[in-house]
Amino acid sequence: MKFNTKTIHGNQKPEPTTGAVMPPIFQTSTYAQSAPGVHNGYEYSRGANPTRTALEDALASIEDGSRGLAFASGLAAIDAVMKLLNPGDEVIAMDDLYGGSYRMFTRIFSKYGIIFHFVDMTQIDNVLNKINAHTKLIWVETPTNPLMKVVDIESLCQQVKEMSDALIAVDNTFASPYNQQPLTMGADIVMHSATKYLGGHSDLIAGALVVKDEKLGEDLHFQLFAGGGVLGPQDSFLVLRGIKTLALRMERHAENAMACAKFLQEHDAVKTVYYPGLTEHPQHEVAKKQMKSFGGMLSFSFNSGKKEDAEKFLTSLKVFTLAESLGGVESLANHPVSMTHASIPEVKRKALGIDDDLVRLSVGIEDVDDLVQDLEQALSNINS
Repeated sequence: MKFNTKTIHGNQKPEPTTGAVMPPIFQTSTYAQSAPGVHNGYEYSRGANPTRTALEDALASIEDGSRGLAFASGLAAIDAVMKLLNPGDEVIAMDDLYGGSYRMFTRIFSKYGIIFHFVDMTQIDNVLNKINAHTKLIWVETPTNPLMKVVDIESLCQQVKEMSDALIAVDNTFASPYNQQPLTMGADIVMHSATKYLGGHSDLIAGALVVKDEKLGEDLHFQLFAGGGVLGPQDSFLVLRGIKTLALRMERHAENAMACAKFLQEHDAVKTVYYPGLTEHPQHEVAKKQMKSFGGMLSFSFNSGKKEDAEKFLTSLKVFTLAESLGGVESLANHPVSMTHASIPEVKRKALGIDDDLVRLSVGIEDVDDLVQDLEQALSNINS
């Protein structure tokens, strides 16, 4: 099946009892057994639920994996991966990454003897130079949040695997499975905040992992079952519904984002636009090679460098909504320093280039003329 067909039919089948085309919401915690230990594959919904199973099967299909797992949030999914590690193990992580990931790594798992190294993975030698006998996990995010750096997944996986048996996990949230499938490029684990593009309608919180190796899938399912961070049946149904329109939405997200990026690039008040689709982006060719389109996320900074200009712009928007999160059908605007990346220390933020005037946009699927006009009118307030 091609991708657009997979989103609707991949690993999916009508419900066997009634023939329902869409899987029902199995709102149950437990299941009757015909004898002790004799059942139809379901015992207790923390271990498995038919609605969640339908979602997990669909996730495996669209990421070209053998097993998908659905979690209560993206952070719950990351937590399960980190619990595969032991004290003394080392992790090499992308330097520019989601603030919640950084917070979890540095303030939770570092307390248990896991050592983290944060490097710029756009230069693969930075990763290779940190690998040693204790390296057990490479944590990649691409495109990154919020600076839109792009890592060459295939090249990184090939070179890392030549010198280490460390697992390679890719946070694929910004790209979505529509734009890239890291498992086909050599990664071992793909993670999604399914709250974002997979759900697509800003009406749920969810996370996902997909793997190719069946043993790794079993190990991660144990973490899900034992840790309890499972996704409920109602939200599983909503994510599954969202996946069915993923391809259509991502096409519009990318078209609109490119138009917004080009508009911002030409505006006198704007200093730098971070969007992989622009030829000026440092990793444009890498993105072009490994992504189907360039996605719906972009960031930009102001010529003035003033935080006040970013705040004035954000509070002047009328179509874009000032809010956390991303990936919904509606356009959202975000101030990373005071919102999504506030948990990252200021010194580290500034070293990365996450400055006070940086604005992040999640470009939705509205009419592109309305979006560009909204950006224009908000920018007109900067010097007024």
